[in-house]
Amino acid sequence: MEQCKMQVFVKRSCIRKLKESSPQIAVIQITTTIIFTVSIAFFVVILGMFVNGRLRKFLVSEDFSSMPNTPFSGTESSKKVFGELGDWIAPRELWHSMSDGELMWRASMVPHVKDFPYNRTLKVAFMFMSRQILPLAPLWELFFKGHEGFYTIYLHISSESVDEPVESSVFYKRRIPSKPVEWGRATMVDAERRLLANALLDFSNERFILLSESCIPLFNFTTIYKYLINSKHSYVGSFDDPRNVGRGRYNKRMAPSILLSDWRKGNQWFEVHRKLAIEVVSDVTLYPILRDHCRPPCYMDEHYLATLVTKIGSNSSSNRSITWVDWSRPGSHPTMFVRKDVTEGFLSRVRGQSDCFLNDVPGSFCFLFARKFHPNTLEPLLRMVPFLFGGK
Repeated sequence: MEQCKMQVFVKRSCIRKLKESSPQIAVIQITTTIIFTVSIAFFVVILGMFVNGRLRKFLVSEDFSSMPNTPFSGTESSKKVFGELGDWIAPRELWHSMSDGELMWRASMVPHVKDFPYNRTLKVAFMFMSRQILPLAPLWELFFKGHEGFYTIYLHISSESVDEPVESSVFYKRRIPSKPVEWGRATMVDAERRLLANALLDFSNERFILLSESCIPLFNFTTIYKYLINSKHSYVGSFDDPRNVGRGRYNKRMAPSILLSDWRKGNQWFEVHRKLAIEVVSDVTLYPILRDHCRPPCYMDEHYLATLVTKIGSNSSSNRSITWVDWSRPGSHPTMFVRKDVTEGFLSRVRGQSDCFLNDVPGSFCFLFARKFHPNTLEPLLRMVPFLFGGK
C-alpha cells in the first residue's frame, strides 16, 4: 500500500514539474526555430548572390559575347566581328612559341564556309630566307612603299644575333621563329615550310613567294601584284631530268610512296597559291621520305616540292619559275652578279624575256624577280629605281 502511494506521489511530482518547465521548453523551441530559419534564409541569400555573379560573368565573357546574334551584315557589324576575330584572321605578332609540328597543324586548318565574314583584301606574302637582315633592304623598301594592306612580309633568318630594323621599316618585327639552315640539307626545306606555315596564319594571304637575300624585283609592286593575284597557276618548276643530277639521285627506298616515274627536279625559289601552300604544310607522307632518303649529293630543296606537285596533280602549276637566275656558267651555284653587271641593258634583257604563258595565253614577260645580286649592287640598283619601278 505504501509503495502504491509512493508511485502516485512521484507521478504527480513529475507532472507538476513538467507543467512548470513547459513554458521554458517552448521558448527554447521557438528560439531554435527562428535561428534555423534565419540561417537558411542567410544561406539562400549568399547562394543566390554567388550564382548571380557566376551567371553575370558567363553572360559577359568573351567566348559567349563573341557569338553574333544576327548574321554578318552591315558595315558596323563587320567591324565588330573583325575586331573579335582579329587574332584568328591575322596574328598581331609573328613571334610565337609553337613547335614546327604545332605550327604545321595550325596552318593546315581550312575554313569550309566560302564567304568570309569580313572584307578580305587579297595579299601577297613575300617570304625571305636569309642568313642576316637583307643587304638589299633599301631597294625593297622603295618597292613596297605606298602599297600597305596588299602585302605581308616574313623573314626567316638563321643567324642567332640579328639587329631589329628601325620601326619605320617594312621589315620591322617581321621575323618569324627561325632555326639554323644548312645548304643542301633538309633544314632548307624545313625553313621553306616554316615560312609557308607562318604566312598561312594570315587568312588574307592568297599568294606566297619564296625569295632569298640576293633577290630583286624586276617590276614595280602593282605590276607584280596584278600578275600573281590574277594568275590561276602556281609557279613551281618540275621536270624529269634523266641525268645523274636528276634520276641519278632517286633512292629505291622511297618506293612505293615515291616511284622513279614520280621523281622530279625543280627550282627552289617557288611561288604558290593558297591551296597548294596548304598541301605543302599538310604533307606528312613525302616529306619524311625525302628527309630520310634524299641526302647529299641528293639535295632535298631541288626535289621535294617538284615531286610533291607531280604527285598531287601538276595542273595546278605552270611548271616554271618566275625568279630568273643565270645557270650558264658551270658549277653547283648560279652566277653571282656584282656592281659592274648592273646596267639598264642587262636588266632590260632579263625583263624582256616573254617565251612563256600566263593563264594559258602568251605573256608579255616571264620573270618577276631575279637573283643572285651581291650586296655591292645596291647603289647601282637604287639608281635604276625609276627604270625598274616606273614602267609597266
